[in-house]
Amino acid sequence: MKKNSPCTLDTCFMCRLSLKEWHPAIASHRKNFIAKKGEVIIREGDPVTGVYFVNAGNVKVHKQWGDKELILRFANDGAIFGHRGISSSISTYPISATALETTSLCFVDIEFFKATIKVNHEFAYGLLMFYADELHASEKKMRDLALMSVKGRLAVAILGLKHQFGLNEQGYLNLDLSRQDLAAFTGATYETVFRTMNELLAEKLISVQGKMIRVEDEQGLTELSTK
Repeated sequence: MKKNSPCTLDTCFMCRLSLKEWHPAIASHRKNFIAKKGEVIIREGDPVTGVYFVNAGNVKVHKQWGDKELILRFANDGAIFGHRGISSSISTYPISATALETTSLCFVDIEFFKATIKVNHEFAYGLLMFYADELHASEKKMRDLALMSVKGRLAVAILGLKHQFGLNEQGYLNLDLSRQDLAAFTGATYETVFRTMNELLAEKLISVQGKMIRVEDEQGLTELSTK
């Protein structure tokens, strides 16, 4: 799907798992819009208004971690974000979300989103599984931050991004990611990530071209990721 394409009611997480009979209701409540590269879509601490879905593009979901930014995950084609604001005890978003490229988005207000959960059992089950997977990933990330070296965390990040985004025609990760964002994703400083990237290059585990990264030795990275 092109970045400026509207939702077709068959791409995002909610549409795919909702009843076909519910699609007209989604169509009447959704709001499609384009976020430019670098545009803040959600700011941590803002009042919760609704939930977002990515039609096409890429969004970083991040939060303040002490005095620096920590990227929790990336939301690309079909993914949901803003759902962390659904809570009986909080009324503000606990995360921020920023477009990493021109991104096509769909927004639904919080009351309609809750109604969709109540009506669509398959969607409710899928959302439950998504929350469980996200909780597991968050716990692993916190454990890695506490116990794993930056080199190991960087290996985990590169392999995870390869799995999520795939490769472009040249064999590089199909993701334009700055070293600063890579540092925020691994919970390290820019300087440490820069130095560690050079170590991975010297060991011929990866190669780079500008911001693009190519995995040259997946087995070697996998071994690092399990230490």
